[in-house]
Amino acid sequence: MKTLYSNFFFVLVFYCISLCATCSERITRELVFIENGKLQLGFDKGNGSLIVYNDLVNPHSFIEKRAVTGLPWEINFYNHEEEEKKDKIIPTSFNYMKPEPFTLILNWSDFSGNENKNLKITAIVTLDSKKALSYWSITAKGIKGKQIQSIIFPKIEGIAEIGNEKLAFPHWMGQLINDPRSVLSKRGTKSIDWNYPGPLSMQCIALYDKNRIGFYASCNDSLAYTKNFSYTLDTLNTLTYKLTNYPSLDSTLDSYTIPYEATVGSFKGDWINAAEQYREWGVKQKWSRESRFPNKVVPNWLENTALWVWNRGMSDNVLTPAVELKQKLELPVNVIWHWWHGCSYDEGFPEYFPPREGGKSFIDAVSSAQQNGVNSMVYMNQLQWGDDTESWEKEQPSNFAVKDINGNMLSHTYNIFTGKSLTNMCMGTSFWRNKYASLCDRAVNTYQTNGVYMDQACTHRRCYDSNHSHSIGGGNYWVTSFGKLTNQIRSKVSDKNNPAFAGEGCGEVFLPFLDAMLTLQVSRERYAGVGEWETIPFFQAVYHEYALTYGSYSSLVTPPYDELWPKEYSPKETEQLLDADFNKQFLMEQARAFVWGMQPTIANYHSFLNSERAEEIDYLLDIAKLRYQALKYLLYGEFCRSPQTDYPEEEIKISKLSIYAGRKGKSVTTFNKKVSLLYSGTWKAKDNSVGIALASISNDTLPVHFSINSEDYKLSDKGKIYITTTNGKELLGSYSNGLINVEISLQPRGLCIVEIVPSV
Repeated sequence: MKTLYSNFFFVLVFYCISLCATCSERITRELVFIENGKLQLGFDKGNGSLIVYNDLVNPHSFIEKRAVTGLPWEINFYNHEEEEKKDKIIPTSFNYMKPEPFTLILNWSDFSGNENKNLKITAIVTLDSKKALSYWSITAKGIKGKQIQSIIFPKIEGIAEIGNEKLAFPHWMGQLINDPRSVLSKRGTKSIDWNYPGPLSMQCIALYDKNRIGFYASCNDSLAYTKNFSYTLDTLNTLTYKLTNYPSLDSTLDSYTIPYEATVGSFKGDWINAAEQYREWGVKQKWSRESRFPNKVVPNWLENTALWVWNRGMSDNVLTPAVELKQKLELPVNVIWHWWHGCSYDEGFPEYFPPREGGKSFIDAVSSAQQNGVNSMVYMNQLQWGDDTESWEKEQPSNFAVKDINGNMLSHTYNIFTGKSLTNMCMGTSFWRNKYASLCDRAVNTYQTNGVYMDQACTHRRCYDSNHSHSIGGGNYWVTSFGKLTNQIRSKVSDKNNPAFAGEGCGEVFLPFLDAMLTLQVSRERYAGVGEWETIPFFQAVYHEYALTYGSYSSLVTPPYDELWPKEYSPKETEQLLDADFNKQFLMEQARAFVWGMQPTIANYHSFLNSERAEEIDYLLDIAKLRYQALKYLLYGEFCRSPQTDYPEEEIKISKLSIYAGRKGKSVTTFNKKVSLLYSGTWKAKDNSVGIALASISNDTLPVHFSINSEDYKLSDKGKIYITTTNGKELLGSYSNGLINVEISLQPRGLCIVEIVPSV
């Protein structure tokens, strides 16, 4: 009996302790809510922490409360005595106001430390009246005499595991990571971050389980301020999402408001749904309205390019094979031309002139190619200056180089063969803009090229040199200065050769300035190997109608080696056939580019490939021909979701190798990867018809069957179905009552466009 009472007493005590703990939690975590029927946010009334983030339509709680330890913001001040010191900013007072049902105003004040006695932080969180979205803004007051190094806002802690998670982000063209928490757990920092504008081409990331729910984060910054997006994994396996904002350093300000809002919400679906949501905002922005491509100011020859040849070296290694390929294809072929310049690549910039084969020989070769219908875009880096060059000593450009917060120049050694570095020049200085514009002037006007590939164009740097005519550190001066640069270039160059100016990577804010964007991620395995990621056409899903994208490292031979680099590292043979085991990788890259609406490109092309790799070259040429018959979809169309079908897979050999041969003895690294044997991309034309591009890389005939509803593509409920191949176009049948059924067989390595043409 004594034991029974003892056990009962123990249980009662445990229950009381648990009840008290629950009561304590209720006291300390008393919440104030805002909700709109779709999204519910709950903040701690005691300190303003974000504790609840719930989707109400697809019931889901995103936040694990016990993982929330801080506030939804963090502010860091720069301290001149200690490098980028981050003061611990702790408020002791918090209050809130709810002026209307969808809006919450959060105020923090009475900060610890005498140096922050005047600091006040005010955040405004507003729910969209119709969507599962929230908008976040923040102001810091009482900051006079201090310089803000960064403001992290919003900072959302405790994002619990959703399920079968994927993380989609527009790293250049786009990437998809499966099981991101597992990937982050293997990183030393347990984090992943992206810089905008730059490698992050759009202000949008999505974490989701397509069958359950998704966490959507974006930004409505229409003026291209510098910022970072990031996810960090903690010991509880929850994620913290951060948007890090970088204001310009200005100690005269007493108040600073971030000049845009962060957007956070939820969605149901996958990365395509996230892209569609972002597209609603993105296509309304100034960069879309002023994009060169839809406004018909892109040179005609660039827009009409059927195939790019990306070769390096003298004109007989670049222009001659391109002319031969054009004659074989009988469609427009143009070139991206590296190593034409008189300096060693990745060390001698910007000493491009005269061309390495001599001025007269170069001009004659360019002119001859143009007469044969081949135009050339030559390489010139728009950011770097070699700091071991004669011009560096003579012109003293260091005063106009990018400086970090401690006054150091940003230099990097790209050329592992010479060990010589390049230094970043500041786009915010008229000195550098004048210098680069004069180089473009010579390339087009003197040497008669058809334009310039501006390497590293879709990036930016934060410069802290107070002697430059721009705001210090953060801000948006880089993009506005790049706009000044391209305007200056176009004011100098002659229209005689109808010049084009293209950039590396892609970026929404650069759409008004560049004629085309190089999207190399279509062949990412070739330079990054095989990992937990997949390339996705995220950027094209949003901006295909506004951006002309091209480019690929896709090659059938080993890379070249610059003849101006040290002879001791030069391999005995360059641009020799890669092993035939990697042929299917080439097909995969070309199939992706085709169905994702890109202008196809081959790197390191030579005429011997027509016989040595006949099937692969024929596949590429067939892609170029078929694409040319379907430009209203693949060049001018709007990205759509492709119909669901079973895509067979196969494990293939993947080659990872540098774009340069040698690499100090390193050769091809081989991976095995399971890939799809059938690729598809769906596009809606201006005339309301839909084109579905299909590309097989299989050695066998593939049956293809899918059914779709016309309402999904906003088509009328009846119409006709056609199929276009390189052999022509034929009627497959018709559809009615909104039900579209397609059943075809693709021949080995087959290509086609299935067209759905609704009745008027």
